[in-house]
Amino acid sequence: MNDWNTIHSTNRVGVSKKSSNNHDPRSEYQRDIDRIIFSPSFRRLQNKTQVFPLPGSALVHNRLTHSLEVASVGRSLGTLIGDHISKTEALTDSSQYFYKHELSNVVSAACLAHDIGNPSFGHSGEKAISNYFIENESQLRSLFSKAEWTDLITFEGNANAIRLLTQKHQGKADGGFRLTATTLAAIAKYPCESIAMNKSLKKVHRKKYGFFQTEKQVFQNIAEATGLIKEEDNPLIYKRHPFVYLVEAADDICYTIMDLEDAQKLSIISYDECIGRLINLINGITDGKRQSIERVSGFISDKNEQVSFLRAMAINALINQSVQIFKHHQDKILKGDFNEGLLDVLGKNHSEWPEIQSFSFDKIYLNNKVVEIEIAGFNVMYVLLEHFLPSAIEISKSAKHRMIKKLIPDQFLPKENESPYERVMHILDFVSGMTDLYATDLYRKITGIEIRSL
Repeated sequence: MNDWNTIHSTNRVGVSKKSSNNHDPRSEYQRDIDRIIFSPSFRRLQNKTQVFPLPGSALVHNRLTHSLEVASVGRSLGTLIGDHISKTEALTDSSQYFYKHELSNVVSAACLAHDIGNPSFGHSGEKAISNYFIENESQLRSLFSKAEWTDLITFEGNANAIRLLTQKHQGKADGGFRLTATTLAAIAKYPCESIAMNKSLKKVHRKKYGFFQTEKQVFQNIAEATGLIKEEDNPLIYKRHPFVYLVEAADDICYTIMDLEDAQKLSIISYDECIGRLINLINGITDGKRQSIERVSGFISDKNEQVSFLRAMAINALINQSVQIFKHHQDKILKGDFNEGLLDVLGKNHSEWPEIQSFSFDKIYLNNKVVEIEIAGFNVMYVLLEHFLPSAIEISKSAKHRMIKKLIPDQFLPKENESPYERVMHILDFVSGMTDLYATDLYRKITGIEIRSL
């Protein structure tokens, strides 16, 4: 059985021998943060959809700003929980130091990278990739094993994050970002392969999946280094790492509260609807002085600033609640037997939280403006796959597909000796890594909608 001493490791994926960095003032986990922030993949998040695709001049969130805010909340959660665990008996000196000073860096790094595998146009892009294979099953299915095919017809951004962070592309170093196993384990919300995914079981770690077949061995190495508890060998299933719950809570807090604020800025919901739900949440989950719009307007007259003030209060209250829930269930979390997210537990005791989620689903995520652009994004991604995938797996040798192949960057070009699955994954790396604007621009060019002179 694991204990708090055995679930963290500075081993780096892709590095066979531990390097000595005696002159580097940064800790191993601070280096993880820097490697993520300074990567092109992280920068591309600035033009990837959060909820509102291509919002124009409106100052709302994209994947980059969302990830930065999640990292900030995650750092707070890691600091508070780390301080608590550091007082646990039977900790080694190094573990005590880790929880006191480094858990916050691990959670922050994992939060920065948690969405890095999401394709253009968010969940709409995921659906487009999956649907391409579903709709072309008669032509493609025989090329892949059951596990490989399941990866493709249920394309998953979480698994793609592990691939992007650990995969070696042509011309690049082994191990991808070469992050610590601890940071990578903290990202893995669904530590199982795709054929183990089963939503009907209502097991939180099997709602989706966390790694593709190409990264199966890499994930096993991560699991071994960080003490992940194996649930099954075939299909491969692990229980969640305890730090995952903190990353997940930070994400849940940020997207739920910030989407509400963004929707108000875009006039998708009214000021009164936004303020009312924030006040209800704050008053419902805190024991402090009750908030009201009259009280807030007494010292803040600007309506947008009122929303920002209450948003900050709501996030702070949710952080404190998440910490208390983690502490209460920490033994089950450590054993891998906790089958809920921290905010799911909150929702059972405070109806204000699921009410905000239900309101957001109906009024924000299903808003016509959002859905219309999601459909457009779906079509863009689908058409790009129609152009690039046939040439990669050579089910088509038409003149058009020979020309299309020339547009694929060298690092993503499939090799002659690779399997159809490996070839497809290279193209998915290329297409899923595109920003919304680049994907849209390329779509317009290759479909002839827009032809530019040299």
